[in-house]
Amino acid sequence: MNDLLDAILFAMGVTLPSVLLLGFGVVLRRLGQVDSAFVATASRLVFNYALPCLLFTQLMGSTIRYGEEARMLAAGLTTALGLFLASELYAWRFVPDVRDRGVFVQGVFRSNMAIMGLAFVQNAYGDAGLPSGAVYVGVVTLLYNVLSVITLSRAQARSGRHRLLDIGRNILTNPLIVSILLAMLLQRLHLGLPGPVMQAAHYMGNIALPIALVCAGASFDVRSVLDLSGISLQASIGRLVVAPLAAVAVGLAFGLRGIPMGVLFLMCAMPVASASYVMARSMGGNHVAAANIVGITTFGAMFSAALGITVLRSTGLM
Repeated sequence: MNDLLDAILFAMGVTLPSVLLLGFGVVLRRLGQVDSAFVATASRLVFNYALPCLLFTQLMGSTIRYGEEARMLAAGLTTALGLFLASELYAWRFVPDVRDRGVFVQGVFRSNMAIMGLAFVQNAYGDAGLPSGAVYVGVVTLLYNVLSVITLSRAQARSGRHRLLDIGRNILTNPLIVSILLAMLLQRLHLGLPGPVMQAAHYMGNIALPIALVCAGASFDVRSVLDLSGISLQASIGRLVVAPLAAVAVGLAFGLRGIPMGVLFLMCAMPVASASYVMARSMGGNHVAAANIVGITTFGAMFSAALGITVLRSTGLM
């Protein structure tokens, strides 16, 4: 019982600040101190500059050893692709509105690894887990962004060859993908940027999460959350229940134990990334549903992640 309570308190300590920022956005919108124009402008700022700077500085500040984590990376990529394909199939069958499909799919497969995932890993394993966590974030975040562009492009694209061209252009020009590739290239070449430039990038990256969460809170729609048949609740169940279970199953199939299994589970048990809301809004998806998924999963992960941590620790898997 004490282990479960400790796990819940730990999960709440990591996720509660995000819940409070979401609530702050809701309050600001109800008081009329932010409006849709502010949310749209701030979301563009986060998507084009703040989030890319956050990902870039995190990767540049990490010691990345990709070869040493091959099995864990293979399991992570397999889990992400499996969740993506399964949610695409579900959306094709059960989500009629084209603007909802990409938002649903992204809500299921994309987790908040760079912020909450790394925080959970550090608290679970200390400095011993951070190298594995950094490797996982660097590789899988790149895949996340490519898959997100593909699934969200259906709201913009036309058909046939034009749709493929739209997807290709969105991938090549996506600021998040560009920043990750640039950081990986500089890491590979053992190059860095001048100190003042990196510090400015840190400053810009620091505003990414709070602004994204405030904007998501300002777009939150309580009535649609209460609709049990809505995509917000369906995607949240996929993120909080299906995704962690799939991660553990894939991890066992790849023979993972200890820190690699713990990293895989913790990264997949996180709420949906706040970037999912920003990308949905910038690419024409249903950003209200995306905001709702962020809110539901951020709150729900406090309990679902705590339960998973307790079970895996008691069985010696992580």
